[in-house]
Amino acid sequence: MELIEPTLQMWLTFAIVVGAIVAYASDKIPLEISSIATVALLLFVFELAPVYQPDGSRIITGRDLLMGFADPALITIMALLVVGQGLVQTGALNGPAHLVVSLGRKSPRLVILACLVIVMLISAIMNNTPVVVIFIPILAALADKLGKRSAMVMMPLSFAAILGGNMTMIGSSTNLLAAGAYKQAGGGDIHFFDFTVPGAVLAAAGFIYVAFIAPRILTERAGIASKLGTKSGKQFLFQMELAPDNALVGQKAVAGMFPGLKDVTVRMIQRGRDKLLPPYDDLQLQVGDIVLVAATRKVMTDLLNASPEIVSSAEGNEETIETAGERRVIAEAVIAPASRMDGRTLAQTGFRAETGCTVLGVQRRTRMIRAALSQLRLEAGDVLLVMGSRSNVLALREDRDVMLMESSASDMPMREYSVRALLIFTAIVFTAALEILPIVVAALVGASMMMISRCLNVRQASRAIDRRVFTIVGAALALGTAMQGTGGATWLAHTMINLLSGAPPWMLLSGFFLLVALLTNVLSNNATAVLFAPIAVSIATELQVDTMPFLLAVIFGANCSFATPMSYQTNLLVMAPGHYRFSDFVRVGTPLIFIMWITFSLFVPWYYGLL
Repeated sequence: MELIEPTLQMWLTFAIVVGAIVAYASDKIPLEISSIATVALLLFVFELAPVYQPDGSRIITGRDLLMGFADPALITIMALLVVGQGLVQTGALNGPAHLVVSLGRKSPRLVILACLVIVMLISAIMNNTPVVVIFIPILAALADKLGKRSAMVMMPLSFAAILGGNMTMIGSSTNLLAAGAYKQAGGGDIHFFDFTVPGAVLAAAGFIYVAFIAPRILTERAGIASKLGTKSGKQFLFQMELAPDNALVGQKAVAGMFPGLKDVTVRMIQRGRDKLLPPYDDLQLQVGDIVLVAATRKVMTDLLNASPEIVSSAEGNEETIETAGERRVIAEAVIAPASRMDGRTLAQTGFRAETGCTVLGVQRRTRMIRAALSQLRLEAGDVLLVMGSRSNVLALREDRDVMLMESSASDMPMREYSVRALLIFTAIVFTAALEILPIVVAALVGASMMMISRCLNVRQASRAIDRRVFTIVGAALALGTAMQGTGGATWLAHTMINLLSGAPPWMLLSGFFLLVALLTNVLSNNATAVLFAPIAVSIATELQVDTMPFLLAVIFGANCSFATPMSYQTNLLVMAPGHYRFSDFVRVGTPLIFIMWITFSLFVPWYYGLL
């Protein structure tokens, strides 16, 4: 095969690609800076040294390099992140997650493994992007309930979906594009199940790594909310006054624990004038009981989300703490020295009447409290867990009696909007999966409806958009444009083929797969499929062998989008929920590429009789 003559622009593009990968892999340089610098450098190079077509027009313009920031795939990802935030803010998927957790409480690893298997199988017959969109919030909630970080499940979720896409023609858009380019190059028609057997073998080999090895390599990196202490292990005291409609009424202690109060410690039960102290044995909760419990903020927030009536205000139960239709915030505030609240009960301070905020719990480190919170005399240094509207909570900054810990503020799910959030989410998935609307249109309409229907506000929606994802996709597509425009990808393919000239077909097939698999992590997977499908036909024709194995090298190789986040849409979708860095994909995804390469090199040549 005749080798293309390399050009200055090609070598400069290679240098920028290598520099970008090094910069991305370095944790010392933020991804946003690396991405913007990469695009700026490409613009500078092709402005000073443009690439021309025979008719004198430019092959690569500044507009071409910047088109990545308006790419439909990028817009889709941003919109889906907003939709996912709407599900979180309404707690819409807490119910399904609780159901999955309850089914597999004895074998949590088995539950996660089952979810990954389901994702892989569904991705074989359905576009894998909607599949991942469905399972991101479910697996995130499941991991949280099982005490795991989201990072442990998000990347395996994406990889399982990519592996499942190898098994049928419609499993991935890459498969369809490669088959189309293959037919145009004279390779013939490809049918639905033509490569299901080799695809299933590769998927099975990759899944073993994804399910059992990848989680051991991943770093349990917490999100910013965790770092600011919203998931702290410190305990607050909460008071529950059992009204007739409270779900706890009638529950009996089993081995000292009440079934409806998991993960909490019951400190005292006040029944009339009597104070019942642990241990509790066969004690049944009654209407009017005041139950004092110690629990972390996270546990009680989950309990409050599931049953708003279960937790009473620490100031007494004369008012409900439920504020339907109003966006609520929960935060921590410390009673200041010389505060007028010092030495008074909450009812005496009139805290709720003056601030509009409800005190849910109190934390005191000095000694164990054995009194109802409504009767507790506050002390300077006590930490109050307060809930109210955002404006009321933030107004505590001006209150001289308490010091608001702003970093602890977090939004409470609006459970009354959970049904509408689920309906919007379901509509997005079905319209995209059934191809009623393009996924970019469905996602944008869904994101707009999430805000219009008040499932989340503009501030929460803007916070859901990850600027790392936005900049890295724009830079990756600019690099792909430069690689194609300068002929760099084609030159690499021809160079590899010439180096292996005279080698047996199976060896050439193996090398071709590895080249495609590595380049797909720099170019987009779709661009790689379209670019290399005609080259696959050319190689097979020159060797006078079946063209199908070489097409599979393109399809399976282009789907090996594991080593960089920008190489596949589902990787970008899980990047923000998993709090991943670029180096996480390199470290975990690169071994999977070589596993796929080895499996392909051993099975496909044997299966198609090339050995």
